[in-house]
Amino acid sequence: MSETQTGALSGPLYEAQGETIGAIVFFSSASENTARFVDSCHFQDEGINVYRIPLRPKDPALNVREPYVLIVPTYGGGSAHKAVPTQVKQFLNDPGNREYIRGVIASGNSNFGEGYCIAGDIISAKCKVPFMYRFELMGTPEDQTAVRQGLLDFFSKARQPVGDGV
Repeated sequence: MSETQTGALSGPLYEAQGETIGAIVFFSSASENTARFVDSCHFQDEGINVYRIPLRPKDPALNVREPYVLIVPTYGGGSAHKAVPTQVKQFLNDPGNREYIRGVIASGNSNFGEGYCIAGDIISAKCKVPFMYRFELMGTPEDQTAVRQGLLDFFSKARQPVGDGV
């Protein structure tokens, strides 16, 4: 029986400091480009839990049951049918994980032309969530700042009550 079938929840790679406002889930290949980007953003210092989708099939499945934004690299050299990593597809094919996705951020290589960051477009369309940001490979310091601030704003707005409670 898999982790998903048993319903065991996964702990974050980096636990939010102070009050938790949301989470990010990311996948990084052996190149570690996406992992370096996530590490440099220090999301946990802003109250954001950080979860990593396992690289190897023998690793325990990731089960996240809190609202999150997915950060994903684009694979396949710009080919749409190879763009989303298999591990990310498997993670999102779990209805429990898919239920909590709130947005997607993608990295890519501008050499992919029209396929640049297309994994974000695909996931956004299939999961009906906003494609929030795209960045090249490991990102720049400006990308780190934009993503960190954008997620703070996004999760803060998501926590505000709707309406005036008549």
